[in-house]
Amino acid sequence: MKATQRENVWFFAWAVSVIAMFGSLYFSEIKGYEPCELCWYQRILMYPMTVLIGIAVARKDYRLSLYTAVLSGIGMFVSLYHYCLQKISFFSDRLPACGRIPCTAEYINWFGFITIPFLALTAFILIFISSLLVWKWTKTSR
Repeated sequence: MKATQRENVWFFAWAVSVIAMFGSLYFSEIKGYEPCELCWYQRILMYPMTVLIGIAVARKDYRLSLYTAVLSGIGMFVSLYHYCLQKISFFSDRLPACGRIPCTAEYINWFGFITIPFLALTAFILIFISSLLVWKWTKTSR
């Protein structure tokens, strides 16, 4: 495994986190879509990764990949649950309450399945896989 391959994958993870962060800001600040409670949890998990991975890319520090794998893993489960609330009636029917903005609201629904939680889930999965690859390659290069 080449060092440049590890750098490229780590940079890819950072780029995904930046796109996800600016995408969520676009939907809330420009389009005016108010985030629900689960959207806030996903932001709480995504935004710090933008800074953490950005610093790690600049310093070529690959040890943070384990922490970003954990954060993105948690984010995957939150996003998947949120997506299930939107698309599967079994989940939405049993939702006790979700604050002022309902978590079942779909501001976008591209092609019948792409919603904001789906986009977040995709970003978390890409960061998770990238983080695991970087972590694995860092362990084997020692």
